[in-house]
Amino acid sequence: MAKAATKGKTQLVPLADRIVITPLKQEEVTASGLVIPDTAKEKPQQGEVVAVGPGRLDDNGKRVPIDLANGDRILYAKYTGTEIKLDGEDYIVLNEKDILAKLVV
Repeated sequence: MAKAATKGKTQLVPLADRIVITPLKQEEVTASGLVIPDTAKEKPQQGEVVAVGPGRLDDNGKRVPIDLANGDRILYAKYTGTEIKLDGEDYIVLNEKDILAKLVV
């Protein structure tokens, strides 16, 4: 069964091979102390997994699980996924194929 992202009273449960993440905020000040305005910031490509679907079905009808868990930090493709706002929080729903890497810190 899929694990849900629970924030407030609404649950967000991804289906099939979808993953719900919260995008990580980009630093607003460079190492040299320059402040980056919102208009110059690039779209973030890192996020934290908050919910994982059960996985896709293969050609034989068997479930292929997703190799991610809640709390994992990931790197995802630019301009992918569907951005949603739920109970005042920003989320992105991605397909498993849009995940580029898992970040191990």
